[in-house]
Amino acid sequence: MAAARTSLGRVLPGSSILFLCDMQERFRHSIVYFPQIVSVAARMLRVARLLQVPALLTEQYPQGLGPTVPELGAEGLQPVSKTCFSMVPTLQRELDSRPQLQSVLLCGIEAQVCILHTTLDLLERGLQVHIVVDACSSRSQVDRLTALARMRQSGAFLSTSEGLIMQLVRDAAHPKFREIQKIIKEPVPDSGLLGLFQGQNPLF
Repeated sequence: MAAARTSLGRVLPGSSILFLCDMQERFRHSIVYFPQIVSVAARMLRVARLLQVPALLTEQYPQGLGPTVPELGAEGLQPVSKTCFSMVPTLQRELDSRPQLQSVLLCGIEAQVCILHTTLDLLERGLQVHIVVDACSSRSQVDRLTALARMRQSGAFLSTSEGLIMQLVRDAAHPKFREIQKIIKEPVPDSGLLGLFQGQNPLF
């Protein structure tokens, strides 16, 4: 009998969804590289809308932590309030209504809390999880990087925003490619990972 094949982690628009986790006002001054990760998440949302990839948005205890920051560009998305660290219990009905779903693209904060808990719950459901590393952060780089390593150990895929965008498009003949090309040509803000990779971080 042939050995089971390891998942390649392919991402297709028709079987993917974008999760945007808790990018709220009260986190603005406590999360490292907050403006940068919100900018990258906004980039992912723009592409998702062009490719008709659905997107879901959560807010952690918005009464105390405030609304989603406007620069995310999430107008038209109805934020779902939660207190659970994982997004999954709150979005259970949405997930159950999408039997074709295979891949979740995950952006937001904090990496070691809500992103990690969401990842583990999604993996437990048998879904592929793609962490947009330049769109996820924490209050400290140690927590952020350790959480990324932990999620990778558990079976999540670590990708950059551009890597995932190009996987979704797949072909320069795609009718939306020109519009998406304009988006990816815009400079991506440094979210503090470049220097860490150049330093050959042992967590990766």
